[in-house]
Amino acid sequence: MSNGVPVLESRLDLRLLHRGKVRDVYEIDSETLLMVASDRVSAFDVVLPQPIPFKGEVLTLITAWWLQQLEGVLPHHLLAVDPDVIVERHPSLGASREVWARRAMLARRTKPVLVECVVRGYITGSAWKEYAKTGTLAGEPLPRGLGESQKLEPPIFSPATKAQTGHDENITFGEVQKLLGHELAGRLRDLTLRVYEYGRDVANTHGIILADTKLEFGHDSSGALLLIDEVLTPDSSRFWPKESYAVGRGQPSLDKQPIRDWLDTVPGWNKTPPAPDLPPAVVQATSERYQDVFRRLTGTRLASYEPPRFGPGA
Repeated sequence: MSNGVPVLESRLDLRLLHRGKVRDVYEIDSETLLMVASDRVSAFDVVLPQPIPFKGEVLTLITAWWLQQLEGVLPHHLLAVDPDVIVERHPSLGASREVWARRAMLARRTKPVLVECVVRGYITGSAWKEYAKTGTLAGEPLPRGLGESQKLEPPIFSPATKAQTGHDENITFGEVQKLLGHELAGRLRDLTLRVYEYGRDVANTHGIILADTKLEFGHDSSGALLLIDEVLTPDSSRFWPKESYAVGRGQPSLDKQPIRDWLDTVPGWNKTPPAPDLPPAVVQATSERYQDVFRRLTGTRLASYEPPRFGPGA
């Protein structure tokens, strides 16, 4: 486990390509990136002032845990997550190891596909809001009589545009075909459904419902399609505890729900920057929530988890 000092913003002696809501992406060389998951947290598309201890570590290591299981199922961009392996390959990173260790992925550089690949196994969130008003999802009709949080049979591939700012917008599969071509659109749909179904079945054995998830893909320099970024994490997925699940209402989520709940009680905040300061109790509760979902899924406490090795010699 890391030293527990939260990282709000990493600063490495590398070229910074992008600083997102959570990840700082650095260039190693023309083919390789270092993706550092900070402890920043956002809610309602606004980054909060306080970091959440261990959040970045959870996001990186849970992604590696899933990708280790998916080795041989589909190609991905992850080259290394074990700090020793990263330093072996790039010794210059040794001096900054305390900043990025267990929260960084050494990854192949890709050109991202500009579509968010979402699978919905249950109707909730923005999908439920649209369905409750119009009976549709992205303008396409769904079966009548669905209740909030009801299971969808079969799961629905529900892509969205990748928004640089603001909310992503749900689009139809037909629109993805127009944007990317029929062959690539079909591959994205099939791979996304395969990963979701695998994750759903694994989560189910650990008492967790995987309600939906978002995946991203990119092409490497050879043109190969790779799964990229985070995979089946609490930030990219809705995980619900099975023991409290019931149709007809929203579900408690194993993620940053304590932050959303508290922000909903703040008088006068209109969900635009600047965000209010989080109370220490909310920060602690959220950190514990992330660590708990890691333990429930992997069966291992974050502190004792050994990062997997990938590639030759793994």
